[in-house]
Amino acid sequence: MSAPSLQEFQDQVSELLLRHRSLLDVLSKNGQSSASVNRAVTKAITDCGCIELHATKQIYEPGINLEAAKDVMGSHVHGQLCENCKEIVSTELGRNLFYMSALCNVLDINLDNVIHQESKKCSTLGLFNMS
Repeated sequence: MSAPSLQEFQDQVSELLLRHRSLLDVLSKNGQSSASVNRAVTKAITDCGCIELHATKQIYEPGINLEAAKDVMGSHVHGQLCENCKEIVSTELGRNLFYMSALCNVLDINLDNVIHQESKKCSTLGLFNMS
């Protein structure tokens, strides 16, 4: 079974979304789902311990080119998500995508177009797209 296109997913969300059709409800659920993603990642660090966070100031040396800077700059994450945490984070990300798609539906925005425009901007601006 192939993955649905963004438009198919957006249409599916539109059909399933009965209770939260109000913009305020969708905004609230979108924010809540985003917080749940953050919470799931936090739990992977604090409860499971499969990943660790070692945050320090990012060192950027003057004179280094931007390509080399990508190799020097770190993510602050050490380790890999275990299967259980990966499943939990993936589930929360899926729920977040659901409500992002619902928000697009309420505002009559095509999610596929949003991603296409953002991709085009990334291609045009390259490393200068610091969004």
